[in-house]
Amino acid sequence: MSYDENNIFAKILRGEIPCKKIHEDEYVLSFYDINPQKKIHALVIPKGKYIDLDDFTTKASPSEIVGFLKGISFVAKKLGISVDTGTGYRTLSNIGDHGGQEVPHLHFHLFGGEKIGKMVL
Repeated sequence: MSYDENNIFAKILRGEIPCKKIHEDEYVLSFYDINPQKKIHALVIPKGKYIDLDDFTTKASPSEIVGFLKGISFVAKKLGISVDTGTGYRTLSNIGDHGGQEVPHLHFHLFGGEKIGKMVL
């Protein structure tokens, strides 16, 4: 599968679709989910053109990988949900059809601000 330049996150990265930005740096963009599933529901996406985690770990540079992971942690702290600033959070990345991935651009959901519950029902 090749990267789809017209996926919604690619359009957000290009500024064609607005978002409620939380954080941006050279590696990541983070913004609030437009259909939140929990009290706090944010998305963190890499700025590079990666379809999913498998694609990212295969093709991204070491600095992109580190920058992305640090970006997730930074956003959690900024939102007050990390264990340093809050009581914890959940990250989720859906990969592929069976994993429930809807947008073909790597993204992690951050859920917090309330007890999340069981991991999988």
